[in-house]
Amino acid sequence: MSMLTPPGMGGQYRITGDKYPRMRPPRRHGRLVAAVVASVAVLGLVGWGTLQLIDVFTGGGGDSTATGPAARCRTKAAATRAEPLPEPGRITVNVYNATKRTGLAKSTADELKKRGFRIGDVGNASKQYDKKVKGTGMLLGSPAAQDTALRVLATQLTGADLRADTRKGTEVDLVIGDAFKGLTSRATADRALTTLTEPTSRPTAATRKSC
Repeated sequence: MSMLTPPGMGGQYRITGDKYPRMRPPRRHGRLVAAVVASVAVLGLVGWGTLQLIDVFTGGGGDSTATGPAARCRTKAAATRAEPLPEPGRITVNVYNATKRTGLAKSTADELKKRGFRIGDVGNASKQYDKKVKGTGMLLGSPAAQDTALRVLATQLTGADLRADTRKGTEVDLVIGDAFKGLTSRATADRALTTLTEPTSRPTAATRKSC
């Protein structure tokens, strides 16, 4: 071995003139590429997970392709159109007076008739409600009337309490309460009725419950 040969080279290289073997370690291109690919994959997974969490808690935002619970509910509500509301002329209203004041049932029934409603029974409220209605009034009907006839009748009386009972017929009751001052003005009632009967999508009670 020549004395000019660097130690550990086992005589493989021989230094001649002014040229020396390069002692730089070999480049590790493979490891660098693998590290970059792994970093990109991790960042992608983190981003995807964040988007999924946002979708869960916000219902998919405003994107039309969102599939979160809120988005599904909005789609169901939009697809569900309520049946057309009945016109006042197709609704029979029984008017009962639950107050100590006399003549309220008849005068109210006469006004409702002028506004196009059919009038059924008129008189004093039954013992179940007599002197027990503290608000402006109570509107009673079958469960099916809650989203139909009672909604139309409610446009005529502000603050009325809507309740379902066990009846099977289509007639509805207006029970006049202690706070009753009269029906809503006809102009206001007509505007409310027009807004109510506009052909817009309205979710049914079953849809609201499922959402």
